[in-house]
Amino acid sequence: MVHSYEEIIYALSELQSQELSIIRLSEPISAANAPDAPKRTSDVSSDAFEDPSPASLAADLGHYKELFSKLRFSYLEQVTKEKFLRAIVGDPPQIIEQQENVELEAQLVAVKADLKLQKADVAALVEELEAHGQELSRRYENVSLQTAQLSTLPAQISSLQETLVDLRARQSKPSANPSLSLPLPATLELVVSRQAELDDLNKQLRSLQQSLPRKTRELELLEKELKPLEAQKAATVAAAQEARRRKEEAERGLGDELELKGRWYRSVETGLREMLGVES
Repeated sequence: MVHSYEEIIYALSELQSQELSIIRLSEPISAANAPDAPKRTSDVSSDAFEDPSPASLAADLGHYKELFSKLRFSYLEQVTKEKFLRAIVGDPPQIIEQQENVELEAQLVAVKADLKLQKADVAALVEELEAHGQELSRRYENVSLQTAQLSTLPAQISSLQETLVDLRARQSKPSANPSLSLPLPATLELVVSRQAELDDLNKQLRSLQQSLPRKTRELELLEKELKPLEAQKAATVAAAQEARRRKEEAERGLGDELELKGRWYRSVETGLREMLGVES
């Protein structure tokens, strides 16, 4: 049978509107609110019954344990005194023999052993009930949370449906980018591929950043070595330009003053050597 969201939410709301409380659930059994029920005379606050909590219930439990222990001691003391008085004032007086005491002590040991086993069973049952109670509390909180989330689902579904209609309307228009019209599996593959490329680029970038200081030092060394070469290049270019200028002047017949001076000095040197008889 299929139910709508509204029916499910309404049913859960009806269930949660019923207050879940151990005190309230125990009222039909204990008849605590019966008209002829005796009024509570203990000093435990009645707030625990109106607004129960784990702390208040634990406090009540400790109080009642202490109260029942005192009542049991008072009851045993009263019963013992009453039996003793009846025994000594009876007609004839009731006299207890040693053998009867031994038998009663043996019975008491057996009864205590049986009572100890029953206490162990009760303690195990209490632990099991506490575990079940905690589990039920967790499940109840989980159901409450899921119900709150479920109540918001219709609005979210409506919003998603509107978004889907808008996306379909946009998809119906032709797009210049073919990647925008890919199906979901192809889009996921494209995302994985682009992510792998991005990771590779990031790896290369990190490698380049690590090698940047070393490259910077090498560049500085090369610049230092390049400065003398640039000066030598400038001097060579200047000498080549001067030689070219002289060659162009010689080709135009203008002569070269330095060349003429050199020839004159050479002729003078040759004449002096001949006059002085000095061999070159």
